[in-house]
Amino acid sequence: MKIGTKSLLFGVHQFALHPLIIAAAWRRRYGFPWDPRLWLCFLAHDWGYWGKADMNGPEGETHVELGAKIAHWLLDSWQGYQFFGLRVDRSQKTWHDFCLFHSRHYAKRRGETPSRLCVADKLAITVGPGWLYLLLANLSGEIHEYMTQTRGNSDELTLAACQSQRTWLVELRAWARQWVANNS
Repeated sequence: MKIGTKSLLFGVHQFALHPLIIAAAWRRRYGFPWDPRLWLCFLAHDWGYWGKADMNGPEGETHVELGAKIAHWLLDSWQGYQFFGLRVDRSQKTWHDFCLFHSRHYAKRRGETPSRLCVADKLAITVGPGWLYLLLANLSGEIHEYMTQTRGNSDELTLAACQSQRTWLVELRAWARQWVANNS
């Protein structure tokens, strides 16, 4: 089974748990997500990891495309309609873009601004209990790619090479809080 599929079934992007953690992060940053379209995006934005051989490599970085297609197909036809006075993210014109640009790397590559879903997604790392994040990341095997990537391979984040998973997560969470503060 490929790592992207593992992540959706029992890893960090677990299909039932991750959307709830995203919603909690959204609530913390923007208030309660009353708009049901947000909930659909929270649910489907990472479904593109299914069948991917990596999380942040060439295959994994395209995971945003499936969620964006789903959002476009189901939600963009409602563009003129507002729930509770809420609109699509101010920086994006469509729900497609809202999901597509939840990856800061994908947005950067396209010359776009990351969406508010990206902000909530990064903040989600800080919302749930650390032990749960580490448990899920270890069950799926994602932890190895994530720790390797943040040891000098990322353009924005470099963590020390010799550290425990717990120390790595503490540093990652500190970075995520700072990134959210600087980008929302």
